[in-house]
Order: sequence, then structure tokens, then C-alpha cells
Amino acid sequence: MQMKMFLTRLGENSRMIVTGDPSQVDLPSGQTSGLAEAVRLLDGIEGIGHVAFTHEDVIRHELVGRIVEAYDRKSAREDKK
Repeated sequence: MQMKMFLTRLGENSRMIVTGDPSQVDLPSGQTSGLAEAVRLLDGIEGIGHVAFTHEDVIRHELVGRIVEAYDRKSAREDKK
């Protein structure tokens, strides 16, 4: 609901960029991320773009990169269930 409230405040001749990391959601189990919902709902709407970075696009400390990859693998396994 908060994402909808935010996105609908766009003024005439304005532009908006929303950033976030969909892998870093700290919401209670079962509660949908506003970012994830917006990406899904707004896909294909003219005038709205979406850029998704991968681990190759982000420069991190080497250890942080390995940590993120480990969590991504865990998430991919859970999505297959």
C-alpha cells in the first residue's frame, strides 16, 4: 500500500526512480514486498522501465559477494519447491 501511495504522487512532467534490493526484504513471513509487487504489477506498462542488476553488475568486497551468492542459491532452491 505504501508503494502505491508513493508512486501515485508523481507530478506532471516529473520522473521517478525507485531503487531497492529484492533479496533484502525484512518483512514478516507472508507479507508481500511493495517493491516486488510494483515490479510485477507494472511490468509492460508504457513509460515504466525496470532494470535488474546481477552480482556481476555490483562491485562488492569479495566476501560480501560470496555471501550474496550463497543466499541467492538458497532462494533459488526454495523457489523450486
